[in-house]
Amino acid sequence: MRPDPDSARAARLACRRDAPRPTAGMAPGFTQCNMIALPRDWAWDFLLYAQRNPKPCPVLDVTDPGSHRSALAPDADLRTDIPLYRVWRDGELAEETADATAAWAEHGDLVTFLIGCSFTFETPLQQAGIEMRHIAQGRNVPMFLTDRDCRPAGRLHGKLVVSMRPIPAGRVAEAVTISARTPAVHGAPVHIGDPEGLGIGDLSRPDFGDPVDIRRDEVPVFWACGVTPQAALMASRPPFAITHAPGHMFITDVPDTQWQV
Repeated sequence: MRPDPDSARAARLACRRDAPRPTAGMAPGFTQCNMIALPRDWAWDFLLYAQRNPKPCPVLDVTDPGSHRSALAPDADLRTDIPLYRVWRDGELAEETADATAAWAEHGDLVTFLIGCSFTFETPLQQAGIEMRHIAQGRNVPMFLTDRDCRPAGRLHGKLVVSMRPIPAGRVAEAVTISARTPAVHGAPVHIGDPEGLGIGDLSRPDFGDPVDIRRDEVPVFWACGVTPQAALMASRPPFAITHAPGHMFITDVPDTQWQV
């Protein structure tokens, strides 16, 4: 059944109007996106960075310089319709805000990239009966900075960020198969099992998001994450950028099924 587009618009209105909260589980069936907006003279570097690192940075849309509109949700405003934004200055997190209009006005040439999110394949995982623990516990998905280098591009470099979901051991292969059907939104996991294989020392202390319970019969499964561009900001220190806060996504009008192969 095709999801009701009114639910996506209602979710964006709630993001604009209500207190910030993670968007996992909101408007199920509709694609959610990570966001990064950079001055025009950094846009080519980021486009090349995304092209060289498609697993964590699958680009779904790019705006014209200065535009705050996206073809993925034509009536939405990229400055207000994400529940929580981050403003970066010289690679440092300067501010978190529920309305990025004032920060957007500082640069008239921002180019915005909307990047696929693993929330897209959470709906089919749940439909298959695989619990998404962060949703069940009302938390933000846990995300971790790894020791894996992304391929650099121009002035941008940084480490891979991953999101983690505990999956029952007997259903890991099924979770891999389901997520692999959506390569445009991270696709199959990048790592299964021992977190030390990614340089992650403690699953109870994520770098972004919240910790979740992991049961005895479950295996931690790691997917490439669209917070990876924020790691590149911290490593490469461009003069200015606006991003979503981790877990607080842009909800589009595009059904998740559009990205399935």
